[in-house]
Amino acid sequence: MNFRKFFLTVGFSGLFPKAPGTVGSLVSLFLAIPVLYYFDSSTLFLLALLITVISVKQINIYEKEVGEHDSKEIVIDELAGMWIALSICNINMENTTHAIILGVLAFIFFRVFDIWKPSIIGKIDEKVEGGWGVMGDDVLAGIAGGVAAGGVYQLLLNFL
Repeated sequence: MNFRKFFLTVGFSGLFPKAPGTVGSLVSLFLAIPVLYYFDSSTLFLLALLITVISVKQINIYEKEVGEHDSKEIVIDELAGMWIALSICNINMENTTHAIILGVLAFIFFRVFDIWKPSIIGKIDEKVEGGWGVMGDDVLAGIAGGVAAGGVYQLLLNFL
């Protein structure tokens, strides 16, 4: 087994034939649950940053091997972005209902920002090459998604 491909495709979830980015994001959401159960969201954030740094180098190597930039099968960027979104909206696993709502909101908003790529998110996707280009737009989409999810969640709490 090629460990680099396993890592970059998040357990081969990026090889799913339809919407590999969405599948990778969903798998990443479920992978975050045990981390959030035993640790707090700051640990998830630090793990996302560590994975981002490791991924940049691994993506650079992989892109040279396959001769393609930002292959759809690479979904480690979705994992980093999802984990950043989840950590920013500060999920607390002690309240399952609230954790589920925040998790769903973070997933939706991260995917919206990752697909839509507004403003600087799109510029990074278009102009930055290599591993930083692959990871950078998802890191920013994760930040935007986490802020949006947390904001909408607070609005729901205040008005419902």
